Formats: sequence, structure tokens, C-alpha cells
Amino acid sequence: MNNAIFNFRECENEPVKSYAPGSEERRLLQAELDRQFNTQIEIPLIIGGKKITTGKIGKVVMPTDHQHVLATYHQCTDKEVRMAIDSAMKAKDAWANLPWEERCSIILRAGELFAKKYRYVMNASCMLGQAKNAMQAEIDSACESIDFMRFNPHFAAKIYADQPISVGENINRVEYRPLEGFVYTITPFNFTAIAVNLNISPVLMGNVTVWKPATTSLLSSYYAMEIFKEAGIPDGVINFVPGSGSIISNVVLNDPDFGGIHFTGSTGVFNSFWKTVGENVGKYKTYPKLVGETGGKDFVFVHNSANPKEVATALVRGSFEFQGQKCSAASRAYIPVSLWEDTKKYMFDMLKEIKMGDVRDFSNFVNAVIDEASFDNIAGYIQRAEKSNDAEVIAGGKCDKSTGYFIEPTIILAKTPKYESMEEEIFGPVLTIYVYEDAKYEETLKLCDETSPYALTGSIMGYDRYAVMIADKYLRYSAGNFYINDKPTGAVVGQQPFGGARASGTNDKAGSYLNLIRWTSPRTIKENINPPTDYKYPFLSE
Repeated sequence: MNNAIFNFRECENEPVKSYAPGSEERRLLQAELDRQFNTQIEIPLIIGGKKITTGKIGKVVMPTDHQHVLATYHQCTDKEVRMAIDSAMKAKDAWANLPWEERCSIILRAGELFAKKYRYVMNASCMLGQAKNAMQAEIDSACESIDFMRFNPHFAAKIYADQPISVGENINRVEYRPLEGFVYTITPFNFTAIAVNLNISPVLMGNVTVWKPATTSLLSSYYAMEIFKEAGIPDGVINFVPGSGSIISNVVLNDPDFGGIHFTGSTGVFNSFWKTVGENVGKYKTYPKLVGETGGKDFVFVHNSANPKEVATALVRGSFEFQGQKCSAASRAYIPVSLWEDTKKYMFDMLKEIKMGDVRDFSNFVNAVIDEASFDNIAGYIQRAEKSNDAEVIAGGKCDKSTGYFIEPTIILAKTPKYESMEEEIFGPVLTIYVYEDAKYEETLKLCDETSPYALTGSIMGYDRYAVMIADKYLRYSAGNFYINDKPTGAVVGQQPFGGARASGTNDKAGSYLNLIRWTSPRTIKENINPPTDYKYPFLSE
């Protein structure tokens, strides 16, 4: 029996590989890209450690070449969802009672497998299946995933070490129990690291999960599940259940053992979960915990003391990396008229250099959007802007889905600050800019705060510190992650805990202890080491 008081110290973030021409990592990644491109695999369900096939088949295709099939996958029915819940509950007690440092050891091993043995497998699957370029895949399916698995044990150690004081004849302690029930994890297509963390965070704290992966990121999610198994996560602790969200949710949200949701996705879907859980609350053994990161309409607000070239760089990177398909992507900007012409020139110069195409060509900065539904939605905003009297498409705008789902980086100039693409989440390579009068700085800050229902990320750019502090005041609740002189994307585990409020989610800050503690149900224990033997208190005496 290990009787040490154990602690996992804070670690360093995983270094980002450059994939420069001639580098060894570039050679290894290209080889793995070739292997996966030329190998079609079959993706089963994984329930209780067993691979389950249903015969209900779907296809995983490349967004940059939607005729090329990377994998076929089996979809669940009600029966398999029920099996997953039963498997999770069967595994629950043993996993919850395993010492926490042993659970951490397994998660740390998974992180090492991601970092070394399977780094290029994960990156290649993310590139081919989700249309990320080499750098975007590296910072996601490698570095951020690894960081979650290395930092979370440190955060867990801090939680478990937080204990109440003991005074006089009392010994007090807090037990951080897992939730009573299973956790339903619903993961998005855009970040493999989110798929990893949405499962790892509750699992590390002793919970078990039923995992519904996004169908448009199944390749990397499946490889991640296989790595979890190899790392030693016991059968049934994580149950991998691809399929229709409505089918899975209908079973899960009606089960008495449903204990919580860990979600990243649309605001509308998350709202529907809250409604259903509210209607079903009498069925559950305990009140479920709902943790979600949802939509965003993220802003860059520019003061006239900013550097126009820095602004242009922040907008091009923040808006068009990974085709704008980040919850944190810059999708609206407020630029003072005094800086507009210079900023526009720098942006146009950059856009002229940007190439768009297949992820296997490392010279392409922009790739395809994820699927046809997304393509059609984004193209609709561009087409409406082209016809509108309240907006003008000033850069990009071309859309072509004949081979892949390609949309050029597009800039819309809004003539009114409440034009639809200034307010609504688009989730694509579309940036809308409103040019304001310099003298209306505070008035426009207020407008920025009130324009969108979301509050995920945003930034202020400028070197007048008084002006920056004014923006900080006006925009205090406009973003859960706020940046100064930077793009509003790229949060790093342990450095910028991530999450927003309002219609952007519950702000439970992935990448910190704040998220992990949501997956606990604390029990306070008081022990009296000298119990009284007389019921009477002194005040009762004559």
C-alpha cells in the first residue's frame, strides 16, 4: 500500500514542432499522411472495452476531397446506448475507488503516448479528417491534448490537497467524491484536444463516461480512444458511441443514473439539454451537473493608438486559421476610421499571399470547411452580404464545393453595426468589420458589448493604457477570455483557462482546476475525538 502523500507538480507545456522543410518531424508526418490517405479503416463502437459493430454504416470523408473515404463507421442504436450506460455503471465503483494518483498515472501515460508513439498518427488523422494544416493539427491533436493530460493531474493534486482546518477536539476533512452516476460527453469536430479533455477531466476525478464523438471528427476520436485503452484506462470507464445525437441523448437523458454533461457545441443544442434535464429532473438520483462551452461571436476592438500592421496580423490569423472554425475565432472587428486604410492595405497584402487547398500541401494556410451543411451556411452569409445595401464584400467571397468544401477568406464591411454578420455566429472564414469614428470610442465599446448574445473571447488593441483600461471596464462581461494586443484565439492549458459566459457556456474554464472540480461531489467529514457525555450547556446552570 502506498502511504505517501503524493503531489504532481506543475509541468511545462508541450513544445510545438515547426514542421519546417527538411525537418524530421515533417518527414514523419508526411509518411503518416500517405499511410492514412491510402488506408481505409473500419471504426466500431467501443463499449466495455469490446468493439461492437451494428451494420448501420456511415462514411468518414476528407473535407478537402469529399469523394475520398478515410473510414467507414458503425452507428449506435438504442440498444448500444443502453449497453454503454450499463458498462459505465458496472465499471464505476472500481474506478472511483482506485487511488487518485493511480488514475493520474494512467492519464500521464496516455499523454506520453500522444507525445511520442502516436504523435503523427493523431496529427495526420486530424489533418485529413478535420482539414487542419500541419501547424493547426500540431497545436491541437498533439500539444493541447498532451497538455491537458499532463496538467490535469497537477490540478487534481491541488484540489485534493485543499482541506478545512481542524480545531480543538475536531478533525475535519473533505472527500472529493466522483459524481453519483455517469457523465455524458458530447465532443465537437473542431478540436481533438477538446474531445480528449471532455472525457479525461471527469475520468481523472473518478467518473465514468458515455462518449458521443462528432461524426465529422471520428478518425482522430477513434485513434484517441484506442490510445486511452493502450494507456490502461479500464474497460467501461470510457465508452465510445458514435451515432445520432438525438438517439443517444434520448436514452441518456432519461436514465436515473445520469449525473452530468460535459459538452462543447452549439448554443441551441446545449439549451435543449437544459430544457430536457429540467423536464426530467424528477427521474434522476441527484441533480446533474451541466458543463458546456458553446458559441461565440468574438471581437477585436481597435483603438487609434494601435499599430495597424499588428492589427492586420491579429485579424488574419485570428479570423482565418482553421478556416475560422474555432469557437474563439475573430469574426467581428471595430476599427477607427483613422487606422482603417492602413489596416486594410496590410490585410489585403497578406490575403494575396495566402494559399488555399489540400492539407497534404504544407504551403496551404487555408483548407476546407468541415462539411456541406457548414459550407452552405457560410456561403449564404456571403451571398446575402453581396446583395445587401448594408454591407459590402471587400475581399474573398468565392465558394466552391465541387471537390472539397472551399471558401476563400472573406471580409465583409458592415455599413451598420447591427448587420447580421456582426451579430450572428457563422463559424467559417468570414470576418465582418465596422469602421467607427474615433471620437465615438466609448460609445462603440458599449455597442460591442450589446451587439451579440455571446461572451467567449475578445481583444482590445491599442497602446494608450487609459483607453485600454476603459475598454477593459466596458467589456468586462463581454468575454471570458480577454486579450490585449493579441488575436482572441490560442488559449494554452495552464496559461489561459478557457471558457465564456452568457450564450457562450457555463464558463467552467478548461485547462485549470476550475473544470476538474465540477466533476466532484464533495463530502465534509467531521470527527469528534472527545465526545461530550452531558447534554447540558454552561448557560443552563443556576
